[in-house]
Amino acid sequence: MTTDEPEATSGDGGSRYLQVQQSDEFAGLRRAFRRFVFPFTAAFLIWYALYVILSAYARDFMGQKVFGNVNVALIFGLLQFVTTFLIAWLYERYATNKLEPMQESLKAQVEGNGGASTVTEEEPA
Repeated sequence: MTTDEPEATSGDGGSRYLQVQQSDEFAGLRRAFRRFVFPFTAAFLIWYALYVILSAYARDFMGQKVFGNVNVALIFGLLQFVTTFLIAWLYERYATNKLEPMQESLKAQVEGNGGASTVTEEEPA
């Protein structure tokens, strides 16, 4: 073997990645990813900003006791954690059901399997 062969192989791999990046399937994967991430990110940032703004400017409302020593601000703060975990769980489900099948197809194209998924073939039934 000569030293030119690995360079040709890496060059072919690079062009293969460029082809995948420019493909409709990759664009669809990016769209599907953005379709989930952008709205949920915006919604969470608005929810968090509401919490901060209410804490700063609606102190009477946030300080109202709900029961015992638990006030509205504490409930809102705890709901921030709940919201974070909920979004992470929803993303995991979305990625498993929608993004990973698309990703496996692209991976197979890059690896030269002609679109066949190698992961599903190896999994036991």
